Amino acid sequence: MKERYKETVAVLTEKELLFHLIATQILLLTISVILGMILFDSLNEFKNLFIWNDLSILTVGLGAGILVVTVDVLLMKYLPPSYYDDGGLNERIFKNKTILQIAMVAAMVAVSEEILFRGIIQTNAGLIITSIIFAVVHYRYLFNWFLFLNIILLSFFIGYIYMQTDNLLVTIVMHFIIDFLLGLMIKFRAGAANGGTDVE
Repeated sequence: MKERYKETVAVLTEKELLFHLIATQILLLTISVILGMILFDSLNEFKNLFIWNDLSILTVGLGAGILVVTVDVLLMKYLPPSYYDDGGLNERIFKNKTILQIAMVAAMVAVSEEILFRGIIQTNAGLIITSIIFAVVHYRYLFNWFLFLNIILLSFFIGYIYMQTDNLLVTIVMHFIIDFLLGLMIKFRAGAANGGTDVE
């Protein structure tokens, strides 16, 4: 199963990968709309999950995101590369993107996933169920015990942040920072490996 997944990723072009990524996020948002109409009494109830004049959007969201990336960088330094082998998908997605494109991908993923997993599912079903579903949806991590454990712990941490702040914008910013910084790392590491600066 793992080898078949790697082969599938390998034959897809970058445009096809991007198409699948965008289609997946649209699907998650569509599911969010459907579940939101079922689980929330009104649009205002959902809108109350977003608190715009909240300093923790920057202090907690930004800080927690940087903390997660810092821990990841330290683990990558000392653990075998096989522990972070996701079949090459993240590298394929980010290595040839501009900084703006990486930011746009990170923002799209952060918004769609946090609305569904924290805003819709966790609000109505709790942290544990949400974390399990979040991990299973990240299908490629099921083939690597370390990445699977990593994504479950990350989901619990994001969920805990959401429980403490009651503000979906905090976890959206946190999720964005994690994906954006890790995307930049992949881009610049690939650029260094190719002997160029690869800065855009």
